[in-house]
Order: sequence, then C-alpha cells, then structure tokens
Amino acid sequence: MTTLRIALYQPDIPGNTGTILRLAACLGLGVDIIEPAGFDISDRNLKRAGMDYLSAVTLTRHVNWDRFETWRQESGRRLVLASTKAAQPYTDFAFRSDDILLFGRESAGVPEQVHDRADGRILIPMVEGQRSINVAMSAAMISGEALRQTQWSPASTLGLNVAPE
Repeated sequence: MTTLRIALYQPDIPGNTGTILRLAACLGLGVDIIEPAGFDISDRNLKRAGMDYLSAVTLTRHVNWDRFETWRQESGRRLVLASTKAAQPYTDFAFRSDDILLFGRESAGVPEQVHDRADGRILIPMVEGQRSINVAMSAAMISGEALRQTQWSPASTLGLNVAPE
C-alpha cells in the first residue's frame, strides 16, 4: 500500500469522481475531496461510476481549501498540481511516494491561490489545439507514472530480488 494520494479540488462531475474513487481503490491510493463539490457526495452517478469499489477507498473530505491545506502542511506532504498552465511534463517530474496529486475542477481548474501553494506543477503534453483531457483519465495517467516511479518495478512486480549494478 502506498501513501500516495489523489486530491480533487471542488469536483463538478459525480461520474468522474466515482471513476477516480474506483481507480484509487484498485491502486491502493487515498483520496481527498476538497469541498464544496458541485454535487451531493451521495449522488447516484458517483455510486454508479464507483460501483462496489467505494467501500474500499480511504476517502477524506475537507470542508474547504484552508482546512485541506492545514492538514497537508501538518502532514508534511508535497502538493503536485496537474494543470494545463504548467510547463513540466508529468513524465519528467520526480514523484515521491507520499505526494498528493491535485486535480482541479472540470469546469475551471483551480484558482491562483491554489496554484501558488503547489510544490510542483505538471502537465500532460497534448496535441496542439486541444484543451484538456478528462480529469479521471488525467488522474489515471499521472497516478500510474507516480506509482511506476515510487512503487512498481519489473523486479518487484515479479517478486524477484535484483542486485544493484
């Protein structure tokens, strides 16, 4: 189990949030929802997208950004923001196993004050002229890379011990 977490800043779409919760359950990631959300957290679309995986997720709800930020600073974790305004590709970023991967609202991203608090800002390179990738897809791509760097390796996946060179 990793200590890597996904944080959703005021999510708008229950289906995307449910999909991210299912992803987190399957990968052993914790999830933080920074409220207010644009929907009732008990929404049936969230439950449908998350299916029966929701009970397997370690989910923490934060009443607002300030409460989340206080918790994050007290825990000593780094905040890594996925943003179309960033310059560094996510594949070039050196993730740590206790990072919090922050994803903004589907409709508006995150405000500048949140951008300013991020310890790292990363983007998914896209074909010119395209606006953005679905937030659940972005969370899957970036979480996969973070886990690849911090948790997964061919040797550990196969249960092999490999001597360092």
